[in-house]
Amino acid sequence: MKIAVLGAGAWGTTLANLLAQKGYRVVLWGRDPEQMERMRRKGENERLLPGVRLSFNLELTSDLEETLDQAFFTILAVPCQYLRSVLEQAEPCFASGPGLVCASKGIELASLKPMSAVVVEALQSKRPKYAVLSGPSFAEEVSQGQPTAVSLGCSDLALAEELQRVLSTERFRVYTNQDYAGVELGGAIKNVMALATGICDGLGFGQNARAGLITRGLAEMSRLGRSMGGSPDTFMGLSGIGDLVLTCTGSLSRNRRVGLRLGAGEGLESILSGMQSVAEGVKTTEALHRLGQKKGVELPITDQVYAILSQGKDVGIAVQELMTRELKGE
Repeated sequence: MKIAVLGAGAWGTTLANLLAQKGYRVVLWGRDPEQMERMRRKGENERLLPGVRLSFNLELTSDLEETLDQAFFTILAVPCQYLRSVLEQAEPCFASGPGLVCASKGIELASLKPMSAVVVEALQSKRPKYAVLSGPSFAEEVSQGQPTAVSLGCSDLALAEELQRVLSTERFRVYTNQDYAGVELGGAIKNVMALATGICDGLGFGQNARAGLITRGLAEMSRLGRSMGGSPDTFMGLSGIGDLVLTCTGSLSRNRRVGLRLGAGEGLESILSGMQSVAEGVKTTEALHRLGQKKGVELPITDQVYAILSQGKDVGIAVQELMTRELKGE
């Protein structure tokens, strides 16, 4: 069985290597030929996963046709704002009815659409079969063989169970969930809440504030998720509260680290210019802010994070406004 993985970032490399170690033939695609050659020569993704050795079963390329030819299914690990353009470029290389597992988390800013809609639109003529992988899963820990549990969202239960068997290992446990809309939205919204929690911690607030913010962030996640077709139960699972807690508290969270530096007074442009990996929450914040306005869903935390990122709002004033909003029931 051949498995294709598009996107040679930390998560794409991790998933590709996990499956290659399981014995599958895996082809990992990255857009930069020089990066793929360095990975091939050194036997590791030295820039993003230093010290993690790549399996001999893992093939590395920047050729889309070579990657997708006769692949049983394809994992999409391209940053969400670039996924549409990569799929449109790769469209001629896909067979009809391809199985796709999306591992990218976010909302497309240009269209305000989740990744499921982006995939269907970009590959409309191919009639793709869609699944989404999400949950509390730092790439570094999965690469080290640390126990991890995630959710696979897929409306086709037979396909979900087949993918579950392929993806699962003794250290990487995959649960199926037919609510793919809820699974992918939880994975997107939690990044915004991680920014907010990082800001909170960067300001020096205590654990009371962090716990309250995470809990009210879950309420925002559930409100917007339900408005877009997600099930309330999903947001209480791995791709909801599980991923939310990890990303808001874990030291490996890129979005939390951005928030920490914002809370400490550093400017966004300076923070992003020095990052090697993409913090998806920055773009997703604007998308969720606009989605909330479009759908009439109240998102007070998201709106304040948006004002900090896009309008230069003082973080102290943003916190004050959140704490002094009109009182209401929980």
